[in-house]
Amino acid sequence: MTEKLTTETGQPWANNEHSQTAGARGPVLMQDYNLLEKLAHFDRERIPERVVHAKGAGAKGFFELENDMGEYTKADLFNGVGKKTPVILRFSQVAGEKGYPDTVRDVRGFALKFYTQQGNYDLVGNNTPVFFVNDPLKFPDFIHSQKRDPKTNRRTQNMQWDFWAHSPESLHQVTYLMGDRGLPASYRTMNGYGSHTFKWVNQNGEQFWVKYHFISDQGVKNMTAQAAEKAMSQDLDYLQDDLYDAIQEKNYPSWTMYVQILPYEEGLNYKWDIFDVTKVISHKDYPLIKVGKLTLNENPTNNFTDIEEAAMSPANFVPGIEPSPDKLLQGRLFSYKDAQRYRLGANFEDLPVNKPVVPVHNYERDGYMKINNQGAEVNYEPNALHGPEEVPDAALSPDSVRGETRAQPYRYQVDYTTQAGDLYRLMSEPEQERLINTIKDALGQVTLPGVKELEIKQFYEADKNYGTRVANALGMNIADIISD
Repeated sequence: MTEKLTTETGQPWANNEHSQTAGARGPVLMQDYNLLEKLAHFDRERIPERVVHAKGAGAKGFFELENDMGEYTKADLFNGVGKKTPVILRFSQVAGEKGYPDTVRDVRGFALKFYTQQGNYDLVGNNTPVFFVNDPLKFPDFIHSQKRDPKTNRRTQNMQWDFWAHSPESLHQVTYLMGDRGLPASYRTMNGYGSHTFKWVNQNGEQFWVKYHFISDQGVKNMTAQAAEKAMSQDLDYLQDDLYDAIQEKNYPSWTMYVQILPYEEGLNYKWDIFDVTKVISHKDYPLIKVGKLTLNENPTNNFTDIEEAAMSPANFVPGIEPSPDKLLQGRLFSYKDAQRYRLGANFEDLPVNKPVVPVHNYERDGYMKINNQGAEVNYEPNALHGPEEVPDAALSPDSVRGETRAQPYRYQVDYTTQAGDLYRLMSEPEQERLINTIKDALGQVTLPGVKELEIKQFYEADKNYGTRVANALGMNIADIISD
């Protein structure tokens, strides 16, 4: 049966074709409440786009545990083989705006929300295991460099390479981005990573450091620059549509989740600083351990309410999973929820896509668009009215800290070239050739003095062949560059 047209408050709507007017030619009557409400709502249909990861797509599904991890964590979703946890996964571009083509070279977001029996757990990462900066103080500047020039309103190679050249910690991620992974063939054929080091705690209070890896069961497939341009000309939403169509055809994409686990003290003394997000931990030193399978099997019912209003935050932990001292992670714990409060309002966690599957009881009340205001329950603590009580078992496990309080870099191994060189040498010759050509086309556009030389010098320090080939591609003399 066809549903009856109504207003937002449920009253029947008599005519959605014509405004109420004084006579056939008008003017329009102020009493036409339906017209005023329709226009007023239309004027407010666009919420602010995300300042980062604005362009994206997503789907719903589930995570099934295949290997009990109780030895390492008391987190409910990782205990009990066969346990299924509902999830929503949002893919995105880091720098692109809402209407940007999907196939522009960029790092891709991989943001998961697990609806667990202990509350929501969010894992907000990318399709690369490292990032451009390792201090939250530099993050706004990095994003500014990827956006538009305040004078010309253009995105420019000058801005991003200027920032990268003067931020040597970005070299590892730049090598990923300029390589094949910068142009994934689809969201289904790229890996996801938690990026940061996190802490797992088991029932006995034992602590471990952990890195998350989601390996695509479809295999990793990327595009050439030529294929990406062709896809862009055919469909600006190429990656979004590929994901939607695959799920609609019941070709459900999946990822196998693995973790690297480091004993607490070993991790603190590892050869690289495990809290520096520009570094990776060797799989030879700490092999991948299989955890379970993530499957997407349901498209959004409504893209706005399911994907656009989805608000993931690295601060959403559950007992058994905790933050690490990773500086960039520490900054994100604040920034993500604060950005959502600006974008969606103070009560964004009341929205259906962000609500946990377990009851919510606390002392927060009121504010714009509050849906669950917890009725007549007491709204202050301490109280004699049997209000919600604290859960001591949910307390974070302690870490020892020492040192001076001042602005300072990571404690040791401030080496930003070795791992970038390792990545370059892992690439096949055709991959290296594509990397060099991509850098030539991008860095070659830079007109700011000294930027090319500074960046090439870092490539050379990572691998002499790497830097020499970039210099040659740009028609520059490597001997002159490294002698400066």
